[in-house]
Amino acid sequence: MSILSVAQKLEILADAAKYDASCASSGTKRRDSLSGRKGGLGSTEGMGICHAYAPDGRCISLLKILLTNSCIFDCHYCINRQSSNVRRARFTVQEIVALTLNFYRRNYIEGLFLSSGIIRSPDYTMEQLIEVARTLREEHDFRGYIHLKTIPDADVELAHQAGLYADRLSINVELPTEQGLERLAPEKNGARIEGAMKDLRMAIEDMGDARKRYRHAPRFAPAGQSTQMIVGADGSDDRTILRRARSLYDKHALRRVYYSAFSPIPSPSSVLPLKRPPLLREHRLYQSDWMMRFYGFSVRDLEQATDPETGHLPLDIDPKLAWALRHREIFPVDVNKVAREMLLRVPGLGVRAVDRIVASRRERRLKLADVARLTNSIAKLRPFLIASDWRPLHLIDSVDLQRRLTPAATQLELFA
Repeated sequence: MSILSVAQKLEILADAAKYDASCASSGTKRRDSLSGRKGGLGSTEGMGICHAYAPDGRCISLLKILLTNSCIFDCHYCINRQSSNVRRARFTVQEIVALTLNFYRRNYIEGLFLSSGIIRSPDYTMEQLIEVARTLREEHDFRGYIHLKTIPDADVELAHQAGLYADRLSINVELPTEQGLERLAPEKNGARIEGAMKDLRMAIEDMGDARKRYRHAPRFAPAGQSTQMIVGADGSDDRTILRRARSLYDKHALRRVYYSAFSPIPSPSSVLPLKRPPLLREHRLYQSDWMMRFYGFSVRDLEQATDPETGHLPLDIDPKLAWALRHREIFPVDVNKVAREMLLRVPGLGVRAVDRIVASRRERRLKLADVARLTNSIAKLRPFLIASDWRPLHLIDSVDLQRRLTPAATQLELFA
């Protein structure tokens, strides 16, 4: 490996990290430099060379890099696989620490997202990642956000050490099915990945209980754990992906499942598809995931929104509208009477809008104009709602309702 400057390493290893989607920094403890030792650095709050968004809309800027893009594994879908012909680089622990501190002082970032290819062994690689986090926390009192990717084959004690320094840990399941993992990443094992996620959940719960009992018990990964699935690298349909996501949420209490659309890589393996799936497919999966976590939809509900033949979610309309169009017998619902849970199933109504409606109808009966003031757009809602001055009659039974509610295709401006 040729001698590279830190700037050259940053160019290579920041670009190599872009394929990992799981870098949102929501859910951790609020913490700033004023609450630390004198001279402490960093914050988990504020506005912010990777941008992620918290559920409340805050923009979080993270230094998102790899320790190294060298790897002893040869996963077919990975640009950093052992057989890939890419330029390699590796940071030292001190180089990453210095970059993080310098970028923070310049107000470029609010935290660090650190992953790595596997070098020497999983344990050795995990030790290097932990040393970065330990140095930042203990030697520099860095109080910003840290997200570490955990290597499932590493010793469980190393994962425990990582949780003492990182706000969030994540272990990628990579692919939705065990068959896909065996075919595209034969050196990885689904059972070991799930076992590592289970161990991590137990550690988070145990340390959480300790914090309730003992005031000075150490914090352990306060922002929980997450994972990522690659979409479109194997033949899994959206139904399979959503079932897998629901299973992971239930078994391992994940904060997030991230979906990353497969992207063709240089010198691709012959077993990979020739082109990437539509990015809109990734977006529909995120919408469905949101519906599972915050809108009370079950996996079975979401399966009913997919195409019966392909198993995929429609791309032209969102999954909530697709579900509603297949359950027209439920609609329209009376905005002044129906339960909150049912209002959450109305296309076009978000959680905030529903809460505003529920609060407002305690004071008076709502008209359609009142609902319009509480939401972003009333056009999609009209066929599905009854208000004190509005009843859609046979609109919900209209044969061209889907066409009328489907957004018109528009050409985006390149330099808008």
